[in-house]
Order: sequence, then C-alpha cells, then structure tokens
Amino acid sequence: MRIGESSRKTKETEIKVNVNLDGVGTANIDTEIKFLNHMLKSLATHSLIDMTIYARGDLVHHIMEDTAICLGEAILKALGDEESIRRFGYAIVPMDCSLAFAAVDLSRRPYVKVDLKLEGRMIEDMPSENIIHFIESLAMSLRANIHVWIQYGSNDHHKAEAAFKALALSLRQAVSIDPRRKGIPSSKGVI
Repeated sequence: MRIGESSRKTKETEIKVNVNLDGVGTANIDTEIKFLNHMLKSLATHSLIDMTIYARGDLVHHIMEDTAICLGEAILKALGDEESIRRFGYAIVPMDCSLAFAAVDLSRRPYVKVDLKLEGRMIEDMPSENIIHFIESLAMSLRANIHVWIQYGSNDHHKAEAAFKALALSLRQAVSIDPRRKGIPSSKGVI
C-alpha cells in the first residue's frame, strides 16, 4: 500500500496529513477554514486518494500554505521510488458556468502555472488569492509540474471547485500504476 504522512509544527501552525494513494477517496478533513475543507474533500473524492488532514493556525494564509506543503510531502513520500506510475495526468472539468483544465507531471522538477480568473476578494470564508497560493505551495512540495486554468466562468466558487476537481482527476491519473510500465516512467531511467 502506498501511504505517506507529513506533519509541521511551527509558531504559526500545526498540521498533520496522512494519504493513501490506493484509497477510495475517503476524506477526514479538519481545518479551521470551511471552504478549504470543501476543496480538500473534493480533491480526495475525485483523486481517490484517502486523506486525513488536521490543520490549526493563527492565520488563514498560514494554514493553507502549510497544509499544501504537508499534503505535497505526504503524496511524494507515498509515491516512493515512483516505479510504474503513469506520471502524467490531465483533465477537463465542467462545473455549472465554469470550465477548468489541469495537467500534472510528477517530474520532481517543480513548476506551477495557475489562472483561475477569480474576480472577488473572498470565496466563502477564504481570500481568493490563497487558493492560488495553495496550488503553488502544493506543486513546490510535491516537486511537480502543475498547470491549472479556468477557460471561463461567472461564479468564483464554481471556478475554484472546478479547478480542484480537475486537479484531483489529474493527480488520480498521474499517481496511478500503469500495469504495462516496467520501472521508472522516464527515458532517462530516473525522474
């Protein structure tokens, strides 16, 4: 079973994350941010990665950043040597008025490009800019290429949710085992 965990305790936050890449999408999410809980539950549900996340902290920004860091670290640990994984994943997800695209490469070369076209300052109980920072922090700690963008949409909640669902489906594909793949998914022999 491919499981990983990560924790982080600073003067600002206390975060604990456990993941099972071969799960069924079970989500035990407990942060102090309702919209983040909603996004993480959606991420777990659609990636089929079981996630247990506990997060407390002084500021919304710090909680989101450190949760993303721990989530990326836990997934990276669960991937182990990355033998036989598909490595790449991509998805297109409609959600009511919004259309989201995501692409992931578990390359160990972090890069991130996010364009969510968010218009408001807040989505529910969370600053909109923190959603972008969450994805950026996840990409860096997971050491992955992550590209997420919204083609169009008129509701920020729907744009963000479509983006997380597209990211989830991309991760689901990228971390999955390819039964035909023998060894590392790279012509170099290493990722």
